[in-house]
Amino acid sequence: MIRNIVHLDLDSFFVSVEVLRNSKLIDKPVLIGGMSDRGVVASCSYEARRFGVRSAMPMRMAKMLCPDAIVVKGDMEEYSRKSAEVTQIIKESAPVVEKASIDEHYLDITGMDRFFGCQQWTHELRQRIIKETGLPISFGLSVNKTVAKVATGEAKPNGEKFVESPLVKSFLNPLSIIKLPGVGGKTYQLLRSMGIDKIHTLAHIAPEQLYQVLGENGITIWQKANGIDESPVIPYTERKSISTETTFDKDTINVEYLNQLLQAMVMELAFELRKEKRLTSCVTVKLRYSNFDTETKQARISYTALDKPLIDITRELFNKLYSRRMLVRLIGVRFSHLVTGFEQINLFSESVEQYNLFQAMDKIRKRFGEKAITIAGILQ
Repeated sequence: MIRNIVHLDLDSFFVSVEVLRNSKLIDKPVLIGGMSDRGVVASCSYEARRFGVRSAMPMRMAKMLCPDAIVVKGDMEEYSRKSAEVTQIIKESAPVVEKASIDEHYLDITGMDRFFGCQQWTHELRQRIIKETGLPISFGLSVNKTVAKVATGEAKPNGEKFVESPLVKSFLNPLSIIKLPGVGGKTYQLLRSMGIDKIHTLAHIAPEQLYQVLGENGITIWQKANGIDESPVIPYTERKSISTETTFDKDTINVEYLNQLLQAMVMELAFELRKEKRLTSCVTVKLRYSNFDTETKQARISYTALDKPLIDITRELFNKLYSRRMLVRLIGVRFSHLVTGFEQINLFSESVEQYNLFQAMDKIRKRFGEKAITIAGILQ
């Protein structure tokens, strides 16, 4: 059976939300992100993009490219609320929904063409989202997630694109390889150095050759270039919290060790948040003493998924909580009030240096394992 997969993507989402709140921003070059020159652009309007501004660009560079840009500090809580509105509308209509990020959804509407025209049904859903939320949104509809996502990119801004099964190859072939999901900056440059610029060329390269250059990812990219993608739409469930705890074989009163262990726990949980593109705004520390008394203390914070602010607040909570100076049997940390994130770190307040640092650390963890980078004291 030929699948019908929809990719819905809110256009310049953060900027669109800010425009709803302040109509003076309509048709203006807008930058969302850190207010200082050391900050990073989290999102930008299409007007700003015409000057060469892009997401994850240093704010200083963005202001140089677009001196008249209006800089707005992001509001993750409001973005999350508007994202939830869109998700609810989609879930009320679609049989299978996957929330890929704060502004992207995949829908599997296979079989619905027997009762509705899939293109017309998706068009009506898009119109309903625009009417009820005021947010511009684009969609791509095709036979799998890859082609649907590429189609959405071609439909933007605020448009629709339907690529039927017989037209997949002719649709993909003339496009640049940078349009393929999974082809980032470094992969793009590598493929360009091999003389590969268009998807048509990539699709006709021997997959074995791509494997030699890019490993397993080379095979995946080759399949996508040929319109092959069997990955399913995974039903969306909202994760409310993430936590970890340790029960000691021998009760301890070593405060230095407890602090080190808490830091390691926080780093592990923060990495999980960033992998899932989530942010937390509530941290809870849990202690169980040797007499089995259990106490907790929590604090609300600005949305983040960064190690340092989470370690700092966790240490502060522990110092307030650990007042009895008794032996400790169990210690734990929980992050709650989670929202869907957008990059790997909170770009609204962090510097370019911190952004690059956490990007590098996460790449090492993903390649060599989550414990590839940890606190030196823990290793003892």
